[in-house]
Amino acid sequence: MSGKDRLQIFPSRMALTVMKARLKGAQKGHSLLKKKADALTLRFRQVLAKIIETKVLMGEVMKEAAFSLAEAKFACGDFNHIVVQNVTKAACKVKSRKENVAGVNLPVFEYYTDGTDCYELTGLSRGGQQIDKLKKNNAKALELLVELASLQTSFVTLDEVIKITNRRVNAIEHVIIPRIENTLSYIITELDEREREEFYRLKKIQEKKKAIKAREELEREERMAAQERDDNVPNLLDNEEDEDLLFL
Repeated sequence: MSGKDRLQIFPSRMALTVMKARLKGAQKGHSLLKKKADALTLRFRQVLAKIIETKVLMGEVMKEAAFSLAEAKFACGDFNHIVVQNVTKAACKVKSRKENVAGVNLPVFEYYTDGTDCYELTGLSRGGQQIDKLKKNNAKALELLVELASLQTSFVTLDEVIKITNRRVNAIEHVIIPRIENTLSYIITELDEREREEFYRLKKIQEKKKAIKAREELEREERMAAQERDDNVPNLLDNEEDEDLLFL
């Protein structure tokens, strides 16, 4: 196992506990990020399907709006100056809000009107029906444009976040977790080797103590045997018969 495949850490019981906690945290983080990526991918596909549907509808609505404009100009003539003169403030407005999806804030644009109609007198002379139809078709087209802009913004945001999340998931799965596992394996191997060395050292110490004890026991027995032999030797001075023989 090379040093690049694991963390540079001193193998100890404390390091083993820390690495186990880090492994558990990495696995938990990987699980949460995987769930987040799945949720974002699901929403991404929903937005993509909605964009396709809106674009198809947008083609039909824009075609109707362009045809309505041609009909209104044919019936009323050029009414651009009337529209320009009646403009005071925007009747169609857009507001934005945030939508939270798995911790990601997606911008959402909403189309609304303030209730005022700057062109309510337009078309009283002629072509009023065509102009009213034109207003409705253009309002519908504008609403679809705002919805499409909201979907496109959410699409781009989700695409970036999904890429970042997938990179993090892959980094945790293929780099961080294997490195921590290799470090754990290294620490466990080193600790087992230390335990075997300690067991061998203790075994040698016990054998040495037993040898010393046996030698001391043998020496003690030899001293006791020598003392017993000394006690069994007869003393001639203490024997009266020997004293009489001595003086004869």
